[in-house]
Amino acid sequence: MAVVPPATGVVALALVFDILVSEFPRGFHPVALFGRVVGHCDRNWTYPVTTGIVLALVLPLTAAAVVGSLTAVAFSIQPVVGVCVAGVALFSTVSLRMLFGAATGVIGLTESDVSQAKTAVRALVGRETDGLSPRKLRSAAVESAAENLADGLVGPLFAFGIGAQLSVVVGIAAATALKAVNTMDSMLGYRSKPVGKASARLDDLLLWVPARVTALLLAVVSLNPRSLWAARKWVTEPSSPNSGWPMATIATVGRIQLDKPGAYTLNPDGDLPSVAEARRCVRIVGVTGVFTFILTGVAVSVPMGVVPW
Repeated sequence: MAVVPPATGVVALALVFDILVSEFPRGFHPVALFGRVVGHCDRNWTYPVTTGIVLALVLPLTAAAVVGSLTAVAFSIQPVVGVCVAGVALFSTVSLRMLFGAATGVIGLTESDVSQAKTAVRALVGRETDGLSPRKLRSAAVESAAENLADGLVGPLFAFGIGAQLSVVVGIAAATALKAVNTMDSMLGYRSKPVGKASARLDDLLLWVPARVTALLLAVVSLNPRSLWAARKWVTEPSSPNSGWPMATIATVGRIQLDKPGAYTLNPDGDLPSVAEARRCVRIVGVTGVFTFILTGVAVSVPMGVVPW
């Protein structure tokens, strides 16, 4: 009887939890708890840049050490317990069903209640929404789905996959550290907050490969590998060194224009997405997410490390 490798079991559990549970209760979500710590660091420091460098290193490493230690203790009790704890920990770092639901919800509301769509899309993007047309609201939803696929799913799974080549504990610690850096960037990574400069640059560095892997996966899943080559024309349009890759790829895959007023226009020869086009693009993002889980599970099935967990 074949035995499922621990790392593969962890990935499978994370996928099951994401499908069935979608998200931790807000008050108990590890990322939300970490966010409270980061929130206390959002203040006027005497030496904000230096302080930011220290925080960008200490906070993610501390989070990784805590979660990694708990996972190691769980494995020392019983391997099955360890897999369950690690599965929950990995689940806390990823998000697919919630992202898919939020994006499709906004797209649906653009048909029935544009005012509500403008409110709902604020959960996905940080831009001003009052003046956006239904098509630009759908554009925002598709952009966010593609970008967050890289940040909120491929990134943590990629980190886990790399670390799990040594052990599950290292993989969980790596995914936790990446998620912590990404959380710090989302809260502090603004030009008006010098304390967030280091975490923003570290986030760019850690997600450099996952963003490009995400673009490749979108092209593969859509059975349109040429879209990745076409997308290269617009990947530098957004100010982020990473977000342009998944967004430009989904624009070329869907043959649509994606536009953030005053910031960028991707695939300008296309039209802003219709409801059907936007839904198709978000479905591709969803399928790509599931495919990434499967790919990660297979990749970690034969770890190179000497410690099975």
